[in-house]
Amino acid sequence: MSSAKFSSILFLSFVAFSTTAAAQDLSYNFIQGSYGHIEFDDIGVDGDGFGIEGSVELSDRFHLFGGYSTADMDFGVDVNQLEAGFGFNTPISDTVDFIASLAYVSAEVDAAGLGSADDSGYGLGVGLRAMLTQALEVNGDIQYVDFGDDSDGDTAFGAGFLYSFTDRFAAGLSGDWDDDISSYQLNARMFFGN
Repeated sequence: MSSAKFSSILFLSFVAFSTTAAAQDLSYNFIQGSYGHIEFDDIGVDGDGFGIEGSVELSDRFHLFGGYSTADMDFGVDVNQLEAGFGFNTPISDTVDFIASLAYVSAEVDAAGLGSADDSGYGLGVGLRAMLTQALEVNGDIQYVDFGDDSDGDTAFGAGFLYSFTDRFAAGLSGDWDDDISSYQLNARMFFGN
């Protein structure tokens, strides 16, 4: 597998299951499960996967986050990804937060008959979260991921929404897009604390 394809698959796994989306009332205390569909636009390869992630507030301005995801792609390719990071959040109005994040990312690609490869690197993100109503949040972000010497780094744009059905449960859709990869997720989130 070429290093360019490997880097693309690693980036795909990071983007498809990571999010800087907000919880109800812009809380950063949550655990979330996701089901996602991923498409490599130029080569016609796609797959489905699951992810779990969480976030915990350290203070009014800082939070920790982490997650794990796995995806089964066409042609027997499996992708597993782990991330852990630190986020900064600050309000820019009564209903909008600005977010910046830094994460360690690690991914493994296992191609049937071709062996496996793994790599690690870092991810950077900036985004906005906005509560349109008491129950409806929208969010958008820009993400950059670099998996080291064999990677030139990739940038993607993300957007999504969450609807809070109760004080503790929300669900929504999100998507991420770069030049070659599109991904879409269905997310279910449980809030805690606050």
